[in-house]
Order: sequence, then C-alpha cells, then structure tokens
Amino acid sequence: VTYQLKILTTALFSVTLLGRKLDGQKWISLLLLTAGVTLVQLPKDLDKITSSTTKSSLLPNSDKILGLLAVIAACFSSGFAGVYFEKVLKGSSVSLWMRNLQLAFFSIFGGFFMVWFYDFKQINEYGFFQGYNSIIWTVVLLQVYLLKENIIFYRLAYGGLVVALVVKYADNILKGFAASLSIVLSSVISYWLLDDFQPSL
Repeated sequence: VTYQLKILTTALFSVTLLGRKLDGQKWISLLLLTAGVTLVQLPKDLDKITSSTTKSSLLPNSDKILGLLAVIAACFSSGFAGVYFEKVLKGSSVSLWMRNLQLAFFSIFGGFFMVWFYDFKQINEYGFFQGYNSIIWTVVLLQVYLLKENIIFYRLAYGGLVVALVVKYADNILKGFAASLSIVLSSVISYWLLDDFQPSL
C-alpha cells in the first residue's frame, strides 16, 4: 500500500529533472489518485490484522521502521528510474527500438547468471525450455518489467515496449494514471465478474 507513494515521487522527479510545471490542481489530483489506489489495495480485515499482529507474532529480526524506510527508498528509486528513462528516451536521437535493445542486452547477462546460479543442473539435464507451454509463453510475451516495476533494464517483451512507447510519447505521470486505473479496473472486474474480491471499506 505504501508503495503507491511512487505516484508522487514520479511527479516530484518530473518537476526537478525534466522541468515540468504542475499546478495546484494537478498536485491535488495526484494526491487523490494516490489515496484512491491505496484505499483499493487495503486488506479486507485491516482492523483484525493490526490488532492480531503483536510484537511476538512478528519475525524475531523484523523491523517495521526499516521495512517502511525500504519501501520509501523503493518509491524514490522507482520515481527516479522512470523519469530518468523518460529523459533518456526523449533526449536522444536513437530510436525507441534500438534503445530498448541496448537496455535489454545488458539484462541478458544478469539473467543468464541467475539461471546458471539457481538452475544449472536442471537445465543441463532437461533443457532450457522444460515445462514451457502456451500459458508460459503468453506470460513471457506480456511481462512488463524486470523485477516488476520501473527498473531501467527492460526485458525485450511486448509489455516493456508498450510502456516505453507510453513514456516516449506521453510521460511517466500519465503512465502512473494508467497503472492506477488498471488496479481499479482489476478490482472492479474481480468484484463483479469473478466474485473473488471484497472491498475493504
């Protein structure tokens, strides 16, 4: 829930790095958007969760303040990475497709290392594409980012290209509105069609 602060940090970095001007009405709409998406994502039984979570039920080495600081740091790094990526895309004569290939190229090394580190034995024995079916390929093609959100090293996948197009021809604030709208629409569809979501309020 706290991670929705990235909407505001993205706007803040858009003002500082790109020199955008956001009037009071836009800041209020961003605050309302952040609050609305946060409310949609609140757990259903928040009172029960907070009252039943005692100090003894937490992991021995857990620290709420450290966790909160980590999420806030993630919000700032997410906002910075998104706006910096927008600046790179809009301030360069290199085409979007070539820039995406350049970024994807460097992520290949990290991906191969992790595959080698965790799954070398299985891949060596059964092959790289063991267990892949049509559902897995659909997920691969629609996957948006490496490590889910706004890290500069985009995978060469359909979703990453769509996000890069939005950032190049619109901006990160509009992308934040679109992502928030998708959360709200997913909640509405889950409630009305799938009957597997109950509003928390």
